[in-house]
Amino acid sequence: MQVLRSMALAGGLVSLQLTGLAQKFQFTVSMPQPATHYFHVDLQCSDIKGETTEFKMPVWTPGYYQRLDFAKNVEGFTVKNAKGDTLVWEKSGHNGWQIRHGKQSSFTVSYNVKTTRLFVANPYVDEERAFIRPTGVFVYPAGKLDLPATVVVKPSNGWRNVATGLDSVRGKPFTYTASNFDVLFDSPILVGNLEELPAFTIKGIPHRFIGYKMGDFDKQGFMDDLKKLITVGTDIIGDIPYKHYTFMSISPNGMGGIEQLNSTSVSFSGQSIEKPESRRRVLNFLAHEYFHHYNVKRIRPVELGPFDYDNGNHTNLLWVSEGLTVYYEYFLVKRAGLSSEADLLNYFKGNISAYEKGVGKQYQSLQQASFNTWSDGPFGRKDDKVNKTISYYDKGPAIGMLFDFAIRHQTQNKKSLDDVMRTLYRKYYQGLKRGFTEAELQEVIIQTAGAPLDELFDYIYTTKEVDYNKYLAYAGLSIDLAGEKPTYTISRMANPDALQQQILKSWLGE
Repeated sequence: MQVLRSMALAGGLVSLQLTGLAQKFQFTVSMPQPATHYFHVDLQCSDIKGETTEFKMPVWTPGYYQRLDFAKNVEGFTVKNAKGDTLVWEKSGHNGWQIRHGKQSSFTVSYNVKTTRLFVANPYVDEERAFIRPTGVFVYPAGKLDLPATVVVKPSNGWRNVATGLDSVRGKPFTYTASNFDVLFDSPILVGNLEELPAFTIKGIPHRFIGYKMGDFDKQGFMDDLKKLITVGTDIIGDIPYKHYTFMSISPNGMGGIEQLNSTSVSFSGQSIEKPESRRRVLNFLAHEYFHHYNVKRIRPVELGPFDYDNGNHTNLLWVSEGLTVYYEYFLVKRAGLSSEADLLNYFKGNISAYEKGVGKQYQSLQQASFNTWSDGPFGRKDDKVNKTISYYDKGPAIGMLFDFAIRHQTQNKKSLDDVMRTLYRKYYQGLKRGFTEAELQEVIIQTAGAPLDELFDYIYTTKEVDYNKYLAYAGLSIDLAGEKPTYTISRMANPDALQQQILKSWLGE
């Protein structure tokens, strides 16, 4: 992978060439005046079949379950044939353009993309950096998402570096390939005067961290910590499915992040890791985005693929994709020796407290919160007196903890939630090459535990009050639920038996 290289080029261009068996598409994206916050796109099409072709722009970006309607930022859409004559086109729906090119198999589509907000789900360009979120910059030929892609990046004047998860093309500077449009849309590109932190390898596979204005800090120490938690993550699943992995920091401000197959886009500043507590919080955040390459990108609900770029994809299982990723972010950091038992229990205290203190627990199930995220948002609606909501980021990891303890208890600590995740990965991602259904998820959990666990499934599909102490006791733990204002503090029980001690010790990774 060609992630960071120096260059000196005048003007700002990004070229993208897509090559199918017959039809060919080549994008050129320029940013000659980045201060205006515009990308300019020229799409050269050749060997096109038929007399009309529809191009579309996605309305969302996978990993961020909200409509963004990127097409509204497209301006000045024009089409010209090989001679430079203007061709007729008409708008098709809110995010499409139907081009009438007759028997002319070669033509060029041009348009501008206005960028207004620096955010990991949006494309953005200014005087100092460009972040190409492909779903908001590149149109695609409708019905032809399986076409391969090549990307050539030519940064704006004075910019030297490019970061992306795409594979590089040997012998061609700043040239990258994607096997299809789904991979292209899943591979953002960061351009500017960037800094690369000390890279590391795990089992011979390179991992890089590249960003914009990350500041002064102990960079080697930070990357050493990152390597530890990623090693834990790969050990949990037992497989590394990518050839290289890239962390891209687009801004020193904020904590937003979106996962991709072999990269993640985040906001990061070295100042944010100066204090122990904030350092752990940042490591949890990065562990979360990293573990997503397993849990949601590969271990995924069947509804999350193929992607519907016109309407978005709804699923009842974001409590798994997001909630259990929160669960595992805690453990990547804890098992890497970067947080303590007290830290871990305090994280779960925070999740349980946030869920239990909200009125939404009386109205919305974990399944409903997952499905309704497109309207409610990932954290639920706030101050809504009619439709009360919850967040799967809070209840999800709490229920994951109870499932883990129940599985360990039922199997005499021979199996755990880790076995569920590994089975889903091997059976559905590696074996069947698809996602899993709700019924298949339940089957894997039940088979792993060797018991039905009906009550725990009720906590997903109903608003039934959660009996935390029943399941925490399996690991010799208890939670404070007493009084009108419980603290939700989780602590060790006095005099646990041998199995309880064994479960707690292995759960803590000790």
